Amino acid sequence: MSKKYRSDAMAAIHETMEAFHKVGAIDKQTMRRFDDACLTPVQSLSPKQIKALREREHVSQTVFANYLNVTPNLVSKWERGEKRPSGPALKLLSLVEKHGMTAVA
Repeated sequence: MSKKYRSDAMAAIHETMEAFHKVGAIDKQTMRRFDDACLTPVQSLSPKQIKALREREHVSQTVFANYLNVTPNLVSKWERGEKRPSGPALKLLSLVEKHGMTAVA
């Protein structure tokens, strides 16, 4: 999967820094800062967006939860706005949004 950069300039900077990291010119911590600065952040999803995404894929909360490796109760809480997805769960949701359920199957 290719990385998505904020701009072409950021892509060039990041690729250069990756090369420096591979040869040991910069450390892992510095590379993480460049990742954070250059890569496009994953956007959060509202409860309505999560529900619409699940319904677009024509699956129940239980099936959706199984694909995302979370509990059906958590999916329900996301859809009601009681909890917000973050980290790996948010990344998986963004993959489903862009590429459908087959991206996480």
